[in-house]
Amino acid sequence: MLRILDKYILKQYLSSFLLLLALFVPIMITVHIAEKINKIISNNVPLPEVLEYLLNFTIYFSNFLFPLFLFISTMFFTSRIANNTEVIAFLSSGVSFNRFLRPYFIGATIICSGALVFSAIFVPEASAGFNEFQQKYFKNASDTQTSNVFRQINDNDYIFVSNYQSSQKRGFDFTLEHFEENKLAYKIYANNIQWQDSIYVLSGYKKRVITPYGDIIDKRARLDTLFDFDIEELTPNSYIAETLQFDELNEFIAKEELRGNANMNLYYVEKYKRTAIPVSAFIFTIIAVAVSSVKKRGGMGINIAIGLVIAMSYMFLDKVFGTIAEQSDFSPLIAVWIPNVTFGIVAFFLIRNARR
Repeated sequence: MLRILDKYILKQYLSSFLLLLALFVPIMITVHIAEKINKIISNNVPLPEVLEYLLNFTIYFSNFLFPLFLFISTMFFTSRIANNTEVIAFLSSGVSFNRFLRPYFIGATIICSGALVFSAIFVPEASAGFNEFQQKYFKNASDTQTSNVFRQINDNDYIFVSNYQSSQKRGFDFTLEHFEENKLAYKIYANNIQWQDSIYVLSGYKKRVITPYGDIIDKRARLDTLFDFDIEELTPNSYIAETLQFDELNEFIAKEELRGNANMNLYYVEKYKRTAIPVSAFIFTIIAVAVSSVKKRGGMGINIAIGLVIAMSYMFLDKVFGTIAEQSDFSPLIAVWIPNVTFGIVAFFLIRNARR
């Protein structure tokens, strides 16, 4: 049963967070539009597409930045009630510090649950729209071009392209090798492969079939055919993991592991972040209360300055270890959770000191 204290703090906790979010989102949009306005105008982007892109942009970045917004808002209103000696009044009335923290944990649970639902339902679709708009209007074709792509598409077939352009759905120097009982049965080569009207078009086609009596060579200028793989799956875009629901992401990861994708850590980082980011709401809440619940001589400004340093340090660790995991063999699970574990320890010592 929520008491007056719980309702008061919980209301301040949630309203401050929503207010800060409402204030910063227009600023984010304005800055982003100012940065991209020239490309939007030069590409003659229709207004409905721009509005949809801005909505996706808001959802996409709010998902990543909400812990920072929550941290600042919690510090702001807790510093305010501390400067008004309300915290001292609560504790002097016989309320323990642990009891004082209860509405904060209730609020953090609400925010964390909402963030999990938000990231599961809205963020994947927004991420797809945001990145597709970026690829279509803000990036050159060379930005989505991938080199030296190798895939195992099933137990017997391996494919390779020296160069792939996702915008054209075209690969160059295509090779398919088919093995039977660990021996090469046949090999298909083409100067380029392109997906057109539900079929694969091979230009400069050549097939070499290996038999006990010698090799059989088949050459054609062009061949329209079908293969047991999707052209988009040949070289998944770097953001594809962000666009998938959680179940779809797990299926995608299993499929890419079977195919020998060398960039698996990129997808695992995205998977683990979907739980690590919402959980950080609890850590930021504890740190914010511990730092700002004590009235300081410098006032609210000192608390907010300390809070910003802590928040920037968290984001720095998150970015550094995420990049290390994506580009090396470092465990993505450890990399994603290092910031939470590190600042969880910091939160423990800060809150223990605040109780005194």
